[in-house]
Amino acid sequence: MEAALCRAPLCPAGHLPHTGGDWQFCRQRLFCEAGDWRKQTRQPISLLVGEMSGRTEGGAVPLPIAIGEPSLFMAEPTASSPPLLAVEGVTKHFSGVTALSDVSLEVRPGEILGLLGENGAGKSTLLKILSGVMPPSSGRIVFDGADYAPSSPQDAKRHGIVTIYQELSLIPTLTVAENIFIGRAPLGPLGLVSWRKMEDASRAIIARVGLAIDPSTPVSSLSVAEQQLVEIARALSLKSRLIIMDEPTSALTETEVQKLMSIMDRLRKDGVAIMFVTHRLEEASAICDRMTVLRDGRLAGHLDRDGQPIQIPKIIEKMVGRAASELYARPTQRDVAGAVRLSVRRLRTVRDPLAPHAIVLEGVDLDLKAGEILGVAGLVGSGRTELARAIFGADRIAAGTIALDGQPIAPASPADAIKLGIGLVPEDRKHQAIFAALGILNNFSIASLSRYSNGAGFMAERREREALAGYRKALSIRMASPEQAIEGLSGGNQQKVILARWLARDPKVLIVDEPTRGVDVGAKAEVHQILVQLAARGIAIMMISSELPEVLAVSDRIVTMRRGRITGEMPGIEATEEKLMELMALDRKQEATQ
Repeated sequence: MEAALCRAPLCPAGHLPHTGGDWQFCRQRLFCEAGDWRKQTRQPISLLVGEMSGRTEGGAVPLPIAIGEPSLFMAEPTASSPPLLAVEGVTKHFSGVTALSDVSLEVRPGEILGLLGENGAGKSTLLKILSGVMPPSSGRIVFDGADYAPSSPQDAKRHGIVTIYQELSLIPTLTVAENIFIGRAPLGPLGLVSWRKMEDASRAIIARVGLAIDPSTPVSSLSVAEQQLVEIARALSLKSRLIIMDEPTSALTETEVQKLMSIMDRLRKDGVAIMFVTHRLEEASAICDRMTVLRDGRLAGHLDRDGQPIQIPKIIEKMVGRAASELYARPTQRDVAGAVRLSVRRLRTVRDPLAPHAIVLEGVDLDLKAGEILGVAGLVGSGRTELARAIFGADRIAAGTIALDGQPIAPASPADAIKLGIGLVPEDRKHQAIFAALGILNNFSIASLSRYSNGAGFMAERREREALAGYRKALSIRMASPEQAIEGLSGGNQQKVILARWLARDPKVLIVDEPTRGVDVGAKAEVHQILVQLAARGIAIMMISSELPEVLAVSDRIVTMRRGRITGEMPGIEATEEKLMELMALDRKQEATQ
């Protein structure tokens, strides 16, 4: 009975087993001391990131740092400062495959070290070793002058190393204070949870990261940026000396990114060391003191700031082994003479009560030609994704018309749109595109089952495999076998599998929303080239992206959006970032006077 009560409130799916150890009753919930639960479940590590428990058999994690407590390291770090963390010749083998080979790096107190590299370069393997998820095959790690070999993520936390993963580990139904103290709630005289102590300590620690909210606020009501700060607050409450941040800005707006950068700078001044993993090279250039670059599991080199931001072309050259100009040379303007394939007129949508913050389309007009790449640019909240969803039948249309090859269509669902020849690669690949636990073959054929089945209703597996093999070669998909789980692929290769899924249906229109989000710089160039090749085959492509260099690199024509409306249009060859930003910032009054 105790085990059932203890597990259910924290994991509705039942993936957090009770170990029968220490547990505490608190109001209507029971905090479970589950230890290293990842060894007992096949759920992705990112689901709860091992943060559920702050205690293992080895002892308890320290209570929070008080707001007035002096910083751990007050001296300014210098090149001669002894490293806080030293990785010396670390190698990791998996079943004959070498994921890391003789990698060495150092992180000093009060320093932000960027860890960069393409997907598959070995960054994730190194992070798992440092955070205690797995041991290295060989090599040595020294932390604060002593050998460091964590047996679990909880052991890493006790040493002062905390990892904040890209997928946040907070529990939405719990409050901010409960999330910060989960597994280690302070107790009162009678052995019950002291809610006053918890909230007072939480209030002090969240103030340290600039978060002005009530600690009793449910996490579900916070923005993504605020949740990110709660994650950092929890790391600080563990008296972290090194915080590893894995893609912390991937889901943040520009304003939120700037706030996070300010917090990182403040932590640096307080002596906290940060290892910053990101695909956004502009952010790394702006904030990092030094960078370590990995390529194909090996050390590609180190880059130092030397008084000014590290230049992005230098970073790219280290990452991919060739000059940045070779990756992002803008193609010449193509002559798109195809007929109008998709036509949208006066398209309006209604507000969904289940998504009250979604943008409503207000009279959108656009045309998309066969063989054309139409770039759609706009700030967050401009209505770009809502436009894609409406065309794909995922959102209800209130007014307006959609025509495909001159014939009116009214897709009432994505299934209708797929039958009509429209495909969508959504922006949220993990939650809306891939089936993480399934193999590559199943992910590839899921939208074309009828094409790979025989008359008796069984799958014609040989034909299915042959089709995948063809796209594997054409798109240069790097994978071990068709049975490999797609979650084991890099972001770029996952994206190629999703593109192959739609190519197998031979679509008339392909909408790609943020096609290279979470994809490394080398794979970005490959995805761009694939889009150009698909357009050359006559497929009409609508590409939505938040990255203006990406829009400029591949678009034949570009439209801009703001607040659910089209605000401008120009040929791709004439567009510049400045021109697009000006159009993206137009408000209604300005539009009316143009």
